Amino acid sequence: MAEARTVAFHTLGCKLNFSETSSLSRLLETEGFEKKSFDDQADVYVINTCSVTDNADKECRQLVRRIQRKAPESLVVITGCYAQLKPQEIASIPGVNLVLGASEKFNIARHIRELAKGDSAKICSCDIEEVSGFNASWSVNDRTRSFLKVQDGCDYSCSFCTIPMARGKSRSDSITNAVKHARELAANGVKEIVLTGVNLGDFRSDEGDFFELVKQLDEVEGIERYRISSIEPNLLTNDIIAFVAESKRIMPHFHIPLQSGSNKILGQMRRRYKRELYADRVQLIKTLMPHCAIGVDVIVGFPGETDEDFKDTYDFLHGLDVSYLHVFTYSERDNTHALTLGPVVPVNIRHDRNKALRNLSYMKLQYFTNQFSGQSRKVLFEHQDKDGMMEGYTDNYLRVVVPFDAGKVNQIVEWKI
Repeated sequence: MAEARTVAFHTLGCKLNFSETSSLSRLLETEGFEKKSFDDQADVYVINTCSVTDNADKECRQLVRRIQRKAPESLVVITGCYAQLKPQEIASIPGVNLVLGASEKFNIARHIRELAKGDSAKICSCDIEEVSGFNASWSVNDRTRSFLKVQDGCDYSCSFCTIPMARGKSRSDSITNAVKHARELAANGVKEIVLTGVNLGDFRSDEGDFFELVKQLDEVEGIERYRISSIEPNLLTNDIIAFVAESKRIMPHFHIPLQSGSNKILGQMRRRYKRELYADRVQLIKTLMPHCAIGVDVIVGFPGETDEDFKDTYDFLHGLDVSYLHVFTYSERDNTHALTLGPVVPVNIRHDRNKALRNLSYMKLQYFTNQFSGQSRKVLFEHQDKDGMMEGYTDNYLRVVVPFDAGKVNQIVEWKI
């Protein structure tokens, strides 16, 4: 496939996937490929998949059909979590040429060169237990912010989750490497780094744990902002919270998965904390940083979740000083322990509960935002959108939208909310 010289990417899912897609793109560009927009004609299309929800699976199929209509002679490569979990299912999708599992995604250039259109779909994968290496990834030039992967995989066994099956055991970069990458990103003009991983707080290397990583990154000149993407409440220590409160570079913004406000459901989910610990973490954050944004992941409709359990979750979140919710409707995933639990919550009730929490999230965000009305906060502005506007985020993650001004792009500006 030596004549293939253009490649286009599409990313489904999380910040970690965005960082890996960006690294795959740079890897292929060093091999002589020219990057194209996914809407353009390209010789090779790479879809980096997620498998957290059923929608991600369906979206992957829709994208392949779109490519087939637009560029039937092009090669289609699927990688990411869905590719590791269900390689045979993906290989059976008409138009797919190559499926790369977790162990092979960073060997993408070699695999593409060995492909020819018309070959049956080729699967390059292995048992996830065999995946042990860490591939550093970061996004650059795609956004003002850079997503820097410092950890991968997960040793937890939450009963609803397929991620350990898709990404393998927990493993981390070294602190030395992470600091080196941060310096390189600073040299490229990046102002903000979002630290990403599958279970970020479980970062550990010979040089120290996540707290030590954060302390050393805080010393890197040129990076003006760090955000901690998502961290388990049991791994978000008081020391980390206190350090962020004093730091000039780590933003007052935490995203802390809760999943349920019912201790009964938390136990069935095999989560490693109770809601009391979660409330303690939120209270400490708000005591030290009243202006801090706190985002929450929550799942509704988990097997066995009664009306009373959901009311526990709703009331707990209603009384908690958090800023916004990411609400997920439980969906059955193959090979998870949750499939053995019951009773199953009817889909219409799952959707009603989702709607109730999304309404609560809207009210929470309005309340949080209104507290800063009339105040000035520092905003990092990003690129122009298709409507001639530009957006930016305050240190505590308030979204600001203004008419495009080229002089403000990738600049941190004092802005009245």
